[in-house]
Order: sequence, then C-alpha cells, then structure tokens
Amino acid sequence: MSTQMMEQFNDCDWMPIMPMMGLGMLFMAMFWVLLLAGLVVAMKWLMGQGRTGQEESAVDILKKRYARGEINKQEFEERKRDLLS
Repeated sequence: MSTQMMEQFNDCDWMPIMPMMGLGMLFMAMFWVLLLAGLVVAMKWLMGQGRTGQEESAVDILKKRYARGEINKQEFEERKRDLLS
C-alpha cells in the first residue's frame, strides 16, 4: 500500500467505532446463547408437565386393584408372589 492510501485508511471516521462493534457482537452472541438456553429449559419443563413424580410399581398397582375389589385375596397373593420372585 502506498503512504497516501495508508493515511486515508487511518483517517477514516469508522475506526473509533471498531471497539463498539466488538462489544455489539458480544452482546449479540450472549442474546442467542440465552435465547437457546431458555428454549431448552422451556421444552424440558413442558415435557415434564405430564408426569406425576415417580411411576407406580407393579406391586402398588396390584394393591390398588385388591383394595378396589377387582381381585380377591388369593389372586392378590399369587400375583404378588409372582412379581416378587
């Protein structure tokens, strides 16, 4: 580059703005990271809405069926023995 071109390059008005451009890019990157993280958290929360804590064990379901009278004591004991063996 010639000296005259270098002087014109150094005299540009946009040169003091360069540090601000870097700061703007940093904020833009932070915005996208936070947006994506927020979307991930929101999706996890929405997917967990249908769940009710721990799932019931087979023995718990069997106990409920016995309590409702759907099965008798003999059937309850047989199935319980099968499940626990």
